[in-house]
Amino acid sequence: MSAITRRSFLAASGIAVAFALARPARAQLAGGGEGGAGPAIVNADLPGSLKSWPYLDAWIQLDQNGKATVFTGKAELGQGIRTALTQVAAEELDLPPSKVTLVTVDTLRTPDEGLTAGSHSMQDSGTAIRNAAANVRMLLLAKAAATLGVAEADVATKGNGTIVAADGRSFGYGEIAAAVSLHVEALPNAPLRQKGQFRTMGFNLPRLDIPAKTTGGEAFIQDMRLPGMLHARVIRGPSIGTRLKLPPDSEIEAMDGVVKFVRNGDFAAVVSRREWDAVKLMRRLQALPYTAANEPLPSGGVAETLKALPARDIVILDTSTPTADPKHSVSQSFTRNWISHGSIGPSCALAWLQDDQLTIWTHSQGTFDVRRVAAELLNRPIETIRAIHVEGAGCYGQNGADDVAAEAALIAASMPGKPIRLQWMREQEFGWEPLGPGMVTEVDAAIDAGDRIVKWNYDVWSNPHNNRPVGAGGVLVGNEVAQSFPIPEGKPIPMPEGDGSRNSNPLYDLPNTHVIYHFIKDMPIRVSALRSLGAHLNVFSIESMFDELALKAGVDPLDMRLAHMADDRARSVMLTASEAFGWKTRKKTSPLQGFGMAFARYKNLGAYCAVFMEITVERDTGRLTVRRVQADVDCGEVVSPDGVHNQVEGAIIQSLSWCTREASGNDGTLRTAFDWSTYPILRFRDVPEKIAVTVQQQPGKPFLGVAECGQGPASAALANALADATGVRFTHMPITAEKVRAAIVTL
Repeated sequence: MSAITRRSFLAASGIAVAFALARPARAQLAGGGEGGAGPAIVNADLPGSLKSWPYLDAWIQLDQNGKATVFTGKAELGQGIRTALTQVAAEELDLPPSKVTLVTVDTLRTPDEGLTAGSHSMQDSGTAIRNAAANVRMLLLAKAAATLGVAEADVATKGNGTIVAADGRSFGYGEIAAAVSLHVEALPNAPLRQKGQFRTMGFNLPRLDIPAKTTGGEAFIQDMRLPGMLHARVIRGPSIGTRLKLPPDSEIEAMDGVVKFVRNGDFAAVVSRREWDAVKLMRRLQALPYTAANEPLPSGGVAETLKALPARDIVILDTSTPTADPKHSVSQSFTRNWISHGSIGPSCALAWLQDDQLTIWTHSQGTFDVRRVAAELLNRPIETIRAIHVEGAGCYGQNGADDVAAEAALIAASMPGKPIRLQWMREQEFGWEPLGPGMVTEVDAAIDAGDRIVKWNYDVWSNPHNNRPVGAGGVLVGNEVAQSFPIPEGKPIPMPEGDGSRNSNPLYDLPNTHVIYHFIKDMPIRVSALRSLGAHLNVFSIESMFDELALKAGVDPLDMRLAHMADDRARSVMLTASEAFGWKTRKKTSPLQGFGMAFARYKNLGAYCAVFMEITVERDTGRLTVRRVQADVDCGEVVSPDGVHNQVEGAIIQSLSWCTREASGNDGTLRTAFDWSTYPILRFRDVPEKIAVTVQQQPGKPFLGVAECGQGPASAALANALADATGVRFTHMPITAEKVRAAIVTL
């Protein structure tokens, strides 16, 4: 295909209303490698997701009033991308944000950008939208100049949807858009607006998703209602793998409140006109006897369970350089338990079959995959299914959203014309959802007489974190229906993204490294993606060991890190955070007070994050109080400063909850955590007393996803502060108050 030029851009006219792929394609990873292969690459020279969807009208359409509709294949999960992407588009179009409407992922309207995962929204979609908008602005300017008969240098946008010539003549965007086709491919190097010109990017725009959440509005899919909607509840045993002993269908259909009883193989659900009727029916039926799962759940510890399973060894890093002899060695093992996503709202979906078109409303992070799963499960042509993302009340990876979407689709398909709302209950979410995988690491490291790290041996054991459903076998109902689908075999995500291996390769300058990922495909319990995947434990382990090595060497933990860090941006975030925290002048003023720090660059590809922390410990109870946290982040060009602060603050709080509270237990037959009393999370009284976040200014640098960069450093900084306070190195999460009290009782 011949190269697209600015002249050929202007050859067509009329407002485009559709987009297309017109060239051979090749696959790429999407969403950090989670899920399927991702959308195909059709133009590798274009930035971000433009590689897969190069036509401008896939991303932007302008109406006759000069207002823009912008499309993203990413989902708003509470991370604020609806606001940030609106800012990106408004900036490059040079429009007020009020004239930009953002449409998030919808299989009928938006590009398929794969999963919203792995901190890829700004890197992929933000980059695509920015460059697409710059292309559109370039086209509008060129057409205006040609229409006025002046040089392009003599026309300019004014930030309000008008183009003004040097002689004062002007056009509104709507007038020019009518003469410009956007059904053309983007150019790779359209001129971007620079920081000194910014009217929207780099400023704080009020979050578009917040008002409904703070005023009791329709904020989440759990709030969504359709006319004539019926309510469904799934009937299952109390935990994964159990099977209820249900009575005959006729007996259930005769119960009060039943509009329909849906049974297909081992899948069962009740449908009622009122939600409370459905809940009562579910409670009644779930109280029946059940058969235990065919395979027992792991009742031993994480290390005992995982290391007993067969593993495939994958070499992540293997370097060898002559060095001085080691003087001090440190060896340690670290673990993280299986943990829940802990979404505040149980998973929910709506589905409606009308005129042979099935629409599914879902809060899954993989909306296009929801469509694929439903097509296979129902044996329907995929073009007869539409999936629309609606934000859910909590997410953080693969919770029950994909399962409940497939279940709602199956129920709706059995009741044409009736909109179906299906919501799991709290105990069902805890009992059935995939958990974040338990993991084990072992580290053996040594320093020489000059305090240089001369040996670094690192092993990590983990199940796959990449079990996102891309077909019917990946959801519970697909395994239960009469014509069942096999559970797919888990596969590792290759580096540099990685899954259990994510961030197992230290960014530090270490001359002799041997890093092995012991990938365990056999899953003793249902697991899948949880925010940051393996980076949480890997960063926790690496940063804990750096403090232990600094202790052996008798040097400051910050100095130990800086001595082994060549990356200038990494050094900058550590130094900036340490100065804001007052690290060099820190002083203990009470017993059991401690200071800790940690650093990581997420995936060694994304945002840089350093966290410094001060804590105190109550001797009698072991309770930790986080007095203050200082973080510094480098996420490239900053679009929404408040958005970055929100993400990092949230990551710190969630990470502290994982580190000190969370573990999903079982008794070998059933999961044992079914509510917030048996699965405690961090409460408001336990959040840090102060969190401050500073953000590096990197004008012109690529966007780096920020949503998951704080998970590992926050837990590691807490562990390091706790070691500083107590003299005890805690290596097995969760580090509960009971564990701390037992360890310090004799101090």
